[in-house]
Amino acid sequence: MQPVAATGIDEPDLKFSARGLYIGGKWEAAANGRTFATFNPSTGRKLGEVPYGGPADVDRAVKAAARGFQEWRRVPIRERARSLEALARRIREHRNELGMMDAVDGGSAVTGMRADMDWTADSLEYFAGLVTEIKGETSSQGPRHLNLTRRQPYGVVAKLNAFNHPFRFCAEKAAAPLAAGNCVVIKGSEQAPLSSLRLGELCEGLFPPGVVNIISGDGATGAALVAHPLVSRVGFVGSVETGRAVARTAAEGLKRVSLELGGKNPIIIFPDADPKAAAAAAIKGMNMNRQGQSCSSTSRVFVHESLHRPVLQEIVRLAEALPVGFPWIETNELGPIVSEKQFKRVMGYIESGKQEGAKLMTGGGRPAAAELQNGFFVKPTVFDGVSQTMKIASEEIFGPVMSILTWRDTEDMLASANCLAYGLTAAIVTQNLAQAMETAERVEAGYVWINGTGRYLGAPYGGWKSSGLGVEETFEELVSYTQIKNIHMKW
Repeated sequence: MQPVAATGIDEPDLKFSARGLYIGGKWEAAANGRTFATFNPSTGRKLGEVPYGGPADVDRAVKAAARGFQEWRRVPIRERARSLEALARRIREHRNELGMMDAVDGGSAVTGMRADMDWTADSLEYFAGLVTEIKGETSSQGPRHLNLTRRQPYGVVAKLNAFNHPFRFCAEKAAAPLAAGNCVVIKGSEQAPLSSLRLGELCEGLFPPGVVNIISGDGATGAALVAHPLVSRVGFVGSVETGRAVARTAAEGLKRVSLELGGKNPIIIFPDADPKAAAAAAIKGMNMNRQGQSCSSTSRVFVHESLHRPVLQEIVRLAEALPVGFPWIETNELGPIVSEKQFKRVMGYIESGKQEGAKLMTGGGRPAAAELQNGFFVKPTVFDGVSQTMKIASEEIFGPVMSILTWRDTEDMLASANCLAYGLTAAIVTQNLAQAMETAERVEAGYVWINGTGRYLGAPYGGWKSSGLGVEETFEELVSYTQIKNIHMKW
């Protein structure tokens, strides 16, 4: 343990040093020798240096994946599944270490990061169990003719991931491509890069060389990866702006792309809802254990005017009760924003809310505790009196900021809920089943909750409109990493 200066609070020693870039089953230094630093956002302390993958490293990794594909595509499907299952077991064995690594490097609560490891292992096992369902079709075209289809892997798949689930995204998002017979080149988040490289260590000995490759770097690294001519399929998790850039680059090579992008998601509270249950759903939907740094966070709270006062009071009470502090302490719910740049962005939105006339009910700044002043902490923030035209209600903040919008007319409320370019998630709180289902039909989002929030493995997760392309966490994701070949036979 290493003491944090002037606080007496022990900061975990991760005992991890980046061994290099994981390419072709080996650890390689960056070709140009460059590195970049990663910092603990709770304290500002430097955690270590990570290799910076440049164009030459991207080229090495992709070519290693292309060589690995020639072997991996011929591995029997149950053997591929066993490799994924073995990786899941290793993740379960190291869940505490991996959860702590993401908590320290990325800033989210260690309890949530450990849960990420459980989800990741479950996902690997889920896709391992689906490999025998990759099937084609046959049809009769007349006497002495047989037409059949086969689903075959693309080859090299590029995976680019966001910072809010550093390890989970790197491992989970590789499960479907690998199960389908592809090889992957993974670029982890530059804001929290340590656990993605740790994944390379866990993969050692489980896959043929080149099947899994992991590089670290920034946006230029990702752009070079997407543009590489040997990359046939791209998966990206991140902002809408970056997703558009990925899609434009991929379009030059006519590459198949899946995108999980941002959201400005509504939670709609009807007048028959229980105020305390509705407020609890709103707080839970904000994903406060990730500081609201989640594309699925329900940051727009549409409360019917008849419940406005009790729901608002309960939301404020619950927000103020959330423990804010070092994320490696079990009892803390909110850690710091991931970086200084993102911290300033969140604070800028809070200031814009004040300037545009929203009423700040709680939060809006740093916690008072002296030991937190070197970190990028923001107290849970609730604005009331918000109109849909305000920036805090129309742009994704990616921070612990909730906007309360009061409504009277259902049609006007739905028009506001659906007016944005985003369409990832939505939540509905009501005791009226018909009302719930009608609203779920009309709300423009790819994933809708009624009286609760959460993710369910096997249920398709994906956004409408500018919130993404394709779905994940389900069988459709698996087959999206295959391409159909038609074979016609005559005898």
